Amino acid sequence: MNEPVRFSLVKPSLDTPFHIDFQWWKQHDNNWRVHLHDCLCSEHQVLFSNLDDENWVDWIDPETAEVKRVDGLQHILMTHCARQQGFLTVNTTLVDAVFRTFLANGNIAMSPKDLSGQINRPAETILRTLAGPQIYKGLRPHKN
Repeated sequence: MNEPVRFSLVKPSLDTPFHIDFQWWKQHDNNWRVHLHDCLCSEHQVLFSNLDDENWVDWIDPETAEVKRVDGLQHILMTHCARQQGFLTVNTTLVDAVFRTFLANGNIAMSPKDLSGQINRPAETILRTLAGPQIYKGLRPHKN
């Protein structure tokens, strides 16, 4: 049974941490694995060509040392593909740049100020995009 959507009364600020909410994404986009597949390096696009297969792996959160079960596709993106040259370029759109930055850092929450330093875009623009009424690629405020 789906839980009702709850909206926060707190408006995100330049210091609000954001992350990729994969649970939200899976619930709201049936093609989420296609989006992830598009981010894979060419070597792993071949290995993960069958998007119907879900392979789960144990991943250790580097901040909390908590062991989490993650999709193998997500894992290979975060541990290999996101570290390849050309994964993020100056021509990457803002939403894709933020999304790919989170993939590259293991989806550790970052504020628009932090993201600004990573993708060389104004923090205010990042905040307006991420805090607007539309949720892009599951980019949402991180709940502590």
